[in-house]
Amino acid sequence: QVQLAESGGGLVQPGGSLRLSCPASGRLLRAYDMAWYRQAPGKERELVAGITTVGRTNYPGSLKDRFTISRDSAKNTVYLQMNNLKPEDTAVYFCNYGCAISKCRPISPWGQGTQVTVSS
Repeated sequence: QVQLAESGGGLVQPGGSLRLSCPASGRLLRAYDMAWYRQAPGKERELVAGITTVGRTNYPGSLKDRFTISRDSAKNTVYLQMNNLKPEDTAVYFCNYGCAISKCRPISPWGQGTQVTVSS
């Protein structure tokens, strides 16, 4: 089984940066496609960045120039570097296993996520 413990969120001003971390236990991250998701109030959860087992990245929205997903296999951790944050980025951010694209259902239970709030 997998335990997900997202961290790194917080309150940041527009234009600021955050790095989210997703250390996991129970599975080796390098063996799975991984993705970061976010869910804003009143909206459905959406995939914002994915990475495949061979390192191919996917940014289905317009976030490629601001967000970067990466994986450190030695530390069994997936990261999301978020730069030039905007108020519309405000959401709870989650990571999960099994998907790197939007048309896919993750295979692990959701963790609690980490709150990102972008506000002046």
